[in-house]
Amino acid sequence: MADEQQFIEDGLQRTQIDEFFAEELGRAGYGGMDVAKTPMGTQIVLSAEKPGMVIGKGGKNIRKITTQLEERFNLDDPQIDVQEVDEPDLNARIVADRLANALERGWYFRKAGHTTIDRIMEAGALGAEIVLSGKVTGARSRVEKFNRGYIKHNGEPAENIVDSGVGVAVMKLGTIGVQVRIIPPDAQLPDDFEVYEDVEIEDAIADDADETVEDLLEGEPDEESADEAEDSEDASEEPDEEVIEEEAVDETEADAEDFDEEPVETPSDDDIEEEFDEDTIEEIEASVEEMEDAADEADADEADAADEEETEE
Repeated sequence: MADEQQFIEDGLQRTQIDEFFAEELGRAGYGGMDVAKTPMGTQIVLSAEKPGMVIGKGGKNIRKITTQLEERFNLDDPQIDVQEVDEPDLNARIVADRLANALERGWYFRKAGHTTIDRIMEAGALGAEIVLSGKVTGARSRVEKFNRGYIKHNGEPAENIVDSGVGVAVMKLGTIGVQVRIIPPDAQLPDDFEVYEDVEIEDAIADDADETVEDLLEGEPDEESADEAEDSEDASEEPDEEVIEEEAVDETEADAEDFDEEPVETPSDDDIEEEFDEDTIEEIEASVEEMEDAADEADADEADAADEEETEE
């Protein structure tokens, strides 16, 4: 079975178990559950306003619920742990069921909504919201909201901090949906801040701070120490330059010695003649003769020109 399909089946089974508990334990003030599968079986933690009603006389009711879980949902050795809700007015699931029961008993929706949200805020909640949707007063359906304090509707705080609960009130005109959102008093919101009045700066600084302003200033070097550091850097750089010059001189001297040890020999005429063919030698000699003839003719022309100048004078 694919992982995606397994996630879907696990979520569907969890929802069905939650609905089963809501039907069986509605009078006991069912406040939610948490299911965890262990090697020893399936651990289920229930939250209820009245744990005695969930357990029953001599554990009769809890054994009945355990048997039904094994038969209907094929759970392996379910182990149910019942915990009492410390403050029922801060549990959104319990508050939604209470409000739905009040509407079914004939309470006017405005009175029921304001009374419920006032009790939530008196219990210490940071914020609360109640939404009633349906045919609250007549044949036309509408939505009524009751707000107090601060509430988050989206983002990570809305998913992890806000406690949400849903209930249904079955009326003669139709059903009314009840949705409750509560922010508990100990919630840590990301935009929380604290203002200190008439407090010294030193007292407001945390004790576990890594470094203070004075420590940072002490770490900065003075001007004199900075100059000394620069001088030391310059002094350390000079020997490197001298070493480089010495190496360059040594390289030039080595090249000169190599040049003296291996003098270049100039080739003789015989060697040159051996390297060229007879045809090339004849061509070279002919070109040399032509150059000599041209030079002789140029000398003769210059001599004739000088003689003409003398005669004219």
